[in-house]
Amino acid sequence: MRTTKITRLTAAAGTAAVSLALITTPAQGATSRGDHDDRHGHHGKGIELAFLGRVTTGAVGTGASEITAYDPATRRVFVVNAQNGTIDVLDIRDPRAPLRVMALAAPGANSVSVRGGKVAVAQQAEDKTAAGKVTLFDARSGKRLKEFRAGALPDMVTFTPDGRRLVVANEGEPSSYCEGAADDPEGSVSIIDIARGTVRTAGFRAFDDQAGRLRAQGVRISGPGASVAQDLEPEYVTVDGDTAYVTLQENNAVAVVDLDRAKVERITPLGLKDTGRVGMDASDKDGKIDIRPHVGAAQMYMPDGIAHLRSRGRTYLVTANEGDGRDWDCHADEVRVKDLNLSATAFPNAAVLQKDEELGRLTVAADSPRDASGAYTRLHAFGGRSISVRSTDGALVWDSGDQLERLIARESPENFNADNEENDSFDSRSDNKGPEPEGVTVGEVRGRTYAFAGLERVSGIVAYDMSDPRRPVLADYLSTRDFAGSVEDGTAGDVGPEGVLFVPAADSPTRRPLLVVGNEVSGTTAIYEVR
Repeated sequence: MRTTKITRLTAAAGTAAVSLALITTPAQGATSRGDHDDRHGHHGKGIELAFLGRVTTGAVGTGASEITAYDPATRRVFVVNAQNGTIDVLDIRDPRAPLRVMALAAPGANSVSVRGGKVAVAQQAEDKTAAGKVTLFDARSGKRLKEFRAGALPDMVTFTPDGRRLVVANEGEPSSYCEGAADDPEGSVSIIDIARGTVRTAGFRAFDDQAGRLRAQGVRISGPGASVAQDLEPEYVTVDGDTAYVTLQENNAVAVVDLDRAKVERITPLGLKDTGRVGMDASDKDGKIDIRPHVGAAQMYMPDGIAHLRSRGRTYLVTANEGDGRDWDCHADEVRVKDLNLSATAFPNAAVLQKDEELGRLTVAADSPRDASGAYTRLHAFGGRSISVRSTDGALVWDSGDQLERLIARESPENFNADNEENDSFDSRSDNKGPEPEGVTVGEVRGRTYAFAGLERVSGIVAYDMSDPRRPVLADYLSTRDFAGSVEDGTAGDVGPEGVLFVPAADSPTRRPLLVVGNEVSGTTAIYEVR
């Protein structure tokens, strides 16, 4: 199909927005087809994301706008402002001119969720290895209602669909891996019964004696001296009924939690993506766009955000495969391929492969597979650079392959794999996770289900039609980053999307669905309409 690119100016002066009415490109597990293809029931003409307005904090690079939540009764958006230690409250009754109306004091805030007029905020302790808490506020008055104890570094909180419980992903990051100074709390999931005021913890100690089995299955356990429970770091949660699916990003796995029993039922490894079959641009030093397969390497999916949808009576998980390494004072697990001793058997062309324009610059895991002599036999890169659909048992149903990199290469080639810290940064992230899809959400638009994901580095929003979860279709892409401005000076528009929130049409002040995006680097909260 012919791709149509529409360039238009947003409401913010000087910020160019590029949108695609519909793009279809081949992806792993998918076929390319036009907007009227009847073979799989795809009759629509796609959607369009349209910029409406933004709130700017004026704080750049400090996490002044991260996760967002929405209360339909008050038409308010609640935004994590880590810079100020607050939840900023925005009135979006007119989303073209949103207003900041108050701030809730919440030191250490990492995440926010709203349900039934209550605002839940996950807050880490001043010492992040100590127990954190979840605080409930009234959405209208901002009054503090209750506090609940959580685990170490509560990184994400969400209400269950019935509003009775809160589910908290306690990441449990260490303070250091230095000898004699290690303080590595266990990762866990807190289940809070709001009415009863009880907190139960689903921990991972039951898996401590299963490290060998888990590693053999593909669960990455790599912290020096860490037990399984210490090494597993819950990141993000989606809740389907009485079951929570929790990403374990650094571990390239998902935990399945029974909320009624407060028990981790299983840890599901997510496997590897063979870059001998799926392309990627692996070098930041070749001065060009070069997306192609690389034999001998593989990508660990390592999702951050996770959402779910139902189709034909089945639940599917949707993940944004960002990737994340560990970089501490006395422990770093990211190494460059050119610095490794490669097995001559596995890599007979090692001298060529380790050149900068090949795989030499690619950052891979220090714990990638090695032979008895210590030579590397395979190279595991961080992040799938993709969106995936999986069944609830973890089986891969569909993956976007190298589609996201190819999308940016086609639509914004001069900013391909750019960084979010500066605008003049073409190709600078090719060696390290590429565009980094981070947050993902799903929502229904005129009877069709879509997934929306933020690309953290290049700073854009991508939408997929998920009507057939086995064959999603790329439906739209929008960036309100201004590459003519300065990220450091705060004139670059919306940079570094972190949290992506869908507001259904029935709850929207415009009576059309909205996307509300917290941009961590630019410190802006942007509002888009889904048309």
